Amino acid sequence: MKQVLEFLGVIAFLQGVAGLVHEFTDWDIGLVQRVGFLDNYEMYASVALLVLSVALFAVAESRTPG
Repeated sequence: MKQVLEFLGVIAFLQGVAGLVHEFTDWDIGLVQRVGFLDNYEMYASVALLVLSVALFAVAESRTPG
C-alpha cells in the first residue's frame, strides 16, 4: 500500500508541476489544462495537486509495514 501511495504522490506532483509550468510558460504539457471543467482554474488545480502529493507522501511515510 505504501508503494501505491508513493506512486500516486509522484503522479500528482508531476501533474501539478506540469500545470504550473504550463501557466507560466504556455508550454502544452500536463493534463490539468485539458480538463474542461477546470477552465480558468488551472493554477489552483495545479497547486492543489502539489498539496495532495505532499499529503500522499506523508501518509505513505506514516504507514508501517505489516
